[in-house]
Amino acid sequence: METMTATAARAPRPLTPPPDVDAPTREARRLSTLLEVSQALSGTLNLKSSLHRVLEILARHHGAVRGIVSILEENGDLRVEAADGIGDGSRLVRYRVGEGITGKVVQSGKPIVVPHVSREPAFLHRAARRPELSHQELSFVCVPISLNRRAIGALAIDLKFKAERNFERSTKFLGVVASLIAQAVKIHRLIEEDKRTLVDENTHLRQELRERYDFSNLVGSSGPMRQIFEQVTQVSGTNTTALIRGESGTGKELIAHAIHYSSLRAKKPFVKVSCAALPDSLIESELFGYEKGAFTGAEARKKGRFELAEGGTLFLDEIGDINLATQVKLLRVLQEREFERVGGTETVKSNVRLVAATNKDLEKAIAAGTFREDLYYRLNVFTLFIPPLRERKADMLLLVDHFLEKFAREHKRNIKRISTPAIDMLASYHWPGNVRELENTLERAVLMCDGEVVHGHHLPPSLQTAEASGTITRVSLRDAVGAYEKDLLQDALKTTRGNRAKAARLLDTTERIINYKVRQYGIDAKRFKS
Repeated sequence: METMTATAARAPRPLTPPPDVDAPTREARRLSTLLEVSQALSGTLNLKSSLHRVLEILARHHGAVRGIVSILEENGDLRVEAADGIGDGSRLVRYRVGEGITGKVVQSGKPIVVPHVSREPAFLHRAARRPELSHQELSFVCVPISLNRRAIGALAIDLKFKAERNFERSTKFLGVVASLIAQAVKIHRLIEEDKRTLVDENTHLRQELRERYDFSNLVGSSGPMRQIFEQVTQVSGTNTTALIRGESGTGKELIAHAIHYSSLRAKKPFVKVSCAALPDSLIESELFGYEKGAFTGAEARKKGRFELAEGGTLFLDEIGDINLATQVKLLRVLQEREFERVGGTETVKSNVRLVAATNKDLEKAIAAGTFREDLYYRLNVFTLFIPPLRERKADMLLLVDHFLEKFAREHKRNIKRISTPAIDMLASYHWPGNVRELENTLERAVLMCDGEVVHGHHLPPSLQTAEASGTITRVSLRDAVGAYEKDLLQDALKTTRGNRAKAARLLDTTERIINYKVRQYGIDAKRFKS
């Protein structure tokens, strides 16, 4: 290592130093020091704390009366990251690259030794030493902290002046320590970068969830849905327990999300549990957690969903399916806001807003003895009844447009619209699976469609009924062709707003044939003029 020595002419040293009889002891001490330094740097993720421990090790084993680690900032200044043996005010000291001894070390990337600090005019004396050292002659050794062949900081120590000191050996040793520090700084920066990335991703995802589940984005303009939106607005601003009731597939989970992300707890966790998906033997441990040794396989304490949702919202889907034993503990949480983990005696306080949902008739379950009446009254504080799709047919077109746009984007299809006969088929169906069934139906239609328009024959066979499509179960070739022809005619008339001449040109036929087919299939062309 090439070393620059300041004021070398003022401090001549013997050309042939005497034999060093303490060399083996000194080398052993240096190896021991390097081990301690390595352990200090790897023992914690707090860079400032680990660097301070390194400086203390150098002071304890190598007589460093003062130590400073300076790190290069993004603005190009050198900041004191850790220090030992200086005043508190000196920790705020900064250097510019090329300024003073430390700045020159970082600028050149080479170590500098000042045997006599008192005789060195380039020494800035910004970092004040302890008062008891102010009258002692000191030596100063500063080595660069290099990463990827570029100096990112400097390690500097003060030593009591000794004429016989071998500065070359000290510089090499401090260079090794600086290399260990450089790796610690690299790891610290990688961790900080990962943290920033995770924080940014977390913030972005939270914002996406908030936008996705904001109730203003829920599709529907019918009277029943407007009433639901008003109720969501009313309950969101409170911490009241909410019970969402409705048939399977009506969107109860979406309403629960909307309540959470419109509430004061929006920045806290939203934890959902499907009670029907968990067996009776696991539901209690999943909700309340368990202690180590509570049962076979419980090798460590595990937090339950109530603890994971602390400060936020816990959504219990299909709450009508939980067993009576769990209902008792759930009732206590709602009443007392506290519970015990499975196999434990410690009482855990709970600050959770509970939203429950069910598609069961809870009143019948109470009469049958499968659901506790007192729990029902605790849950039934604010109830939202989600209407089935068959009772909100006014929202059908809005939902169809929404799902077509969504799946066309997902599957990279150029779907422009849906034909009138297909809409009639959708509107006449009774939808036992509600919005979920409609969503799946339209995804299938998008995948089946090889053009820009979704037609009736792209819909599932379950919708191809006589009432919906004009076909029969055992259809002849003539009838199938006729149904397809009728579909095309209606679609063309819709496009041309009932103008038969334009429809004829669109289908590459004559207006006379169009008029004949309209009469043949009993199509009311006037309804397309509006």
